Amino acid sequence: MYKTYCRLYQGAFRVITRFLAWREPQLLEGENSLIKLPALIKNNKIENVLIVTDKGITSLGLMDGLLKGLDAEGISYFIYDKTVPNPTIENIEEALSIYKANNCQGIIAFGGGSPMDCAKGVGARVARPNKSIPQMKGELKILKKIPPLFAIPTTSGTGSEATLAAVVSNSQTHEKYAVNDTVLIPHVAVLDPLLTVKLPPHITSSTGMDALTHAVEAYIGQSNTSETYQYSKDAVKLIFENLYEAYSNGTNSEARRNMQRASYLAGLAFTRAYVGYVHAIAHTLGGFYSFPHGLANAIILPYVLEYYGDSAHKPLAELAELVGLGTPNHTEAQKAAMFIEAIKNLNENMNIPKKVNGIMDNDIPIMVKRALKEANPLYPVPKILFEGDMLNLYEMIRE
Repeated sequence: MYKTYCRLYQGAFRVITRFLAWREPQLLEGENSLIKLPALIKNNKIENVLIVTDKGITSLGLMDGLLKGLDAEGISYFIYDKTVPNPTIENIEEALSIYKANNCQGIIAFGGGSPMDCAKGVGARVARPNKSIPQMKGELKILKKIPPLFAIPTTSGTGSEATLAAVVSNSQTHEKYAVNDTVLIPHVAVLDPLLTVKLPPHITSSTGMDALTHAVEAYIGQSNTSETYQYSKDAVKLIFENLYEAYSNGTNSEARRNMQRASYLAGLAFTRAYVGYVHAIAHTLGGFYSFPHGLANAIILPYVLEYYGDSAHKPLAELAELVGLGTPNHTEAQKAAMFIEAIKNLNENMNIPKKVNGIMDNDIPIMVKRALKEANPLYPVPKILFEGDMLNLYEMIRE
């Protein structure tokens, strides 16, 4: 009965989403595309902006060109750079206070997924000043326009520049959850590969596997459209062709550009088709232990895909064929196994561990409940899992 309920819920939600105000960001792409952003902001009659970033970005000087461009256009900017990995409600409220105090008219998110999530949270609070972030948890709790949001990713993984999600951590309860609403999709996204060429190899690998997880979980789910199928396939192919090269040769601008494109396409895919239990588990690891999200996804992905069994064989076999694995003589099960093995090999070649260290016995029951609450009934996964299944998966991934 519960499986039926989940599938009916997913079916109803799939129908509802057809009538939502979906949009894709206006794109600025290619090397040095960042220099075009200040003029675009000026053309939108925006005079004061909040820039949400983190200390790592400011210390590297990655924003220097942007700041000079804003100065040249006469645009005032106010920087919040205290965003932490797995951004907190406190981060959002601190950034919001700067936005309000300086009468900002727009928001620039500069960095990886954390600054983008924080910036989206600020936008949500501006749109709904009488609602707290916990009150906006879940789906479609904002439903009002946010200020113009300009997303500048410096990693190739989260796809946040294309998605409706802001993932937030509650530092008091160690809960990590998403605020999902189409109004949170950025208005403009800047894909400048020069911003990623100095990305350390371990960040390149984990964020790249994050993008792969988005594309694969979207593709094997049951809420796809013809567009999301294609976005996922294009992303998977680009990642298999470019991630290891970007990891091992970080100055290869073509590989960096292709990974940015893959991350964006994967974001377009999962913002419509959703993710699955890999993300649900990864979010609990981030909430409890501040475990890096991309790294968590990379480790968890092959375990969950194997656990799905024959329910995921057909789509995984299709992805295997896409990246050149298997022959017509191989069965779907064999091709699916080859694809999962290819993911494991990619992880191993990039020195990603096979297990998660530090998961505490006492935390697992709570994490299982939270992961199930996030995933069921919303995520249109190949196979509905229950408490016993999730307990098994946590035991499989822990060191």
